[in-house]
Amino acid sequence: MSVSTFHLDHDRCSAVVRSRDPRFDGWFVTAVRSTRIYCRPSCPAVTPKVVNMRFYRSAAAAQADGYRACRRCRPDATPGSPEWHVRGDVVARAVRLVADGVVEREGVGGLAARLGYSTRQVERLVSAELGAGPLALARAQRARTARVLLESSGLPMAEVAFAAGFSSIRSFNDTVRAVYAATPTELRAAARRGERPVPSGVRGAPGVTGQGAVERPVVVLQLRLPFRPPLHAVSLFGHLAATAVPGLEVWRSGRLARSLALPHGSGVVRLTPPEEGERHVGTELWLEDVRDLPAAIQRVRRLLDLDADPEAVDAHLAGDPRLEPLVRARPGVRLPGTVEASELLVRAVLGQQVSTAAAATHTARLVGRFGRPLPSPLLMDGGPTHLFPTAEAIAGADEDQLPGLPSSRRRTLLTVAGALAGAGLDLGPGSSWEQARADLLALPGVGPWTTEMVALRGLGDPDAFPATDLGVRVVAGALGLPTAPRALLSRAERWRPWRSYAVQLLWASGDHAVTRLPDRPTQEMP
Repeated sequence: MSVSTFHLDHDRCSAVVRSRDPRFDGWFVTAVRSTRIYCRPSCPAVTPKVVNMRFYRSAAAAQADGYRACRRCRPDATPGSPEWHVRGDVVARAVRLVADGVVEREGVGGLAARLGYSTRQVERLVSAELGAGPLALARAQRARTARVLLESSGLPMAEVAFAAGFSSIRSFNDTVRAVYAATPTELRAAARRGERPVPSGVRGAPGVTGQGAVERPVVVLQLRLPFRPPLHAVSLFGHLAATAVPGLEVWRSGRLARSLALPHGSGVVRLTPPEEGERHVGTELWLEDVRDLPAAIQRVRRLLDLDADPEAVDAHLAGDPRLEPLVRARPGVRLPGTVEASELLVRAVLGQQVSTAAAATHTARLVGRFGRPLPSPLLMDGGPTHLFPTAEAIAGADEDQLPGLPSSRRRTLLTVAGALAGAGLDLGPGSSWEQARADLLALPGVGPWTTEMVALRGLGDPDAFPATDLGVRVVAGALGLPTAPRALLSRAERWRPWRSYAVQLLWASGDHAVTRLPDRPTQEMP
């Protein structure tokens, strides 16, 4: 049964609730008619009577029917539904765009325009599948953002309301009370009593840079981003650490830090891999503008592939005898993603036919020459120093400003940057994966390897497969699998629809630097 119809099977959902199975958190929520509260399936509270249970596809749908979020299990803090992670249809694209804050910034009309549909069509399609329209989804996200800020910052209430996207203090107060059955002051007081820490602050003060630009103080927030276990942290963070670009990304003292270009300002995130048994990734966000909190969280979740359903992936791939030992040794591999697919495309072009180290060197030169330096309040000792260059900045460069690259690679780089800057290539969270593939392959100098790498790491397509990748072919040969691209592609048909995860499993099973964290020993291949 698919995730989208699971909530319609009352018997199966009630059985999940009785078993308190955390694997289904995010698939649906359980509303209790007698208390008017909705919970995640694994809520530790006393199980309600089956006759009082009602199941909704989304928290927004439950809220729209007047149910309040459980303050014990916090159903709005679960991992996202795995369905939007694996689907490329218009509803899934709409959900990803809402999560990225498009409705807050551009309204439902802007969401519809990005999808190429009318506003009425988008509202009808989303409501039919989730039980709530785009506005209700955005309202639920505003409430969730407000709760995070209340519990993890000391910002004044008016600033929390503004940052979360509310148009007035009254709307902010009414929504928080309706969703959480508590006032904003009560939520904050509960956090300060020790139920939820408030380890945050404001760093820096307003000032003027040497170029006359006003620097804003930054807000520092410490969060815990949930995921469905298992998560093979070594291969995920090892890949990101091994491919880190100096100036943009830094692995230091067991944490990964990188800069973020966000809709309203700049930011930096520091990520701590989970320890054994933990179900969250420790996250520290430094933001110039707290309105960027939802977008920053969504980008980090894409970077770490935190909304995946690892048990479904592992069960499918373990059905292949060649992959089964790899799955057993490394359960829960995740796709090492990116914060922006356009960035990944540029990096993939720079990485064509060169080593990982050479690709990082080329990219670091590009970042140093065309990337915007971070404002001083965002600079930390040994941390990132620049934002990734915009497509416009790269497209406006001359070929002689791109030293160290073959002339053909320079032309390709300028071509893809021009396509991104000219809006002729859509790689945003609401883009169509298949259309993106077709548009990429139409660009001179962009072939199947680059296209599939962008689909896998940039767009998060779970079924991408770069059959010509050297790392994939080397490990495939060691396992007795075909190494010729066409034969390997044919063999990989049995891994659909999770071929991207098969690729990451193969990468994680080799002897490359991506298979380990810099401060841990090499992982042995089974």
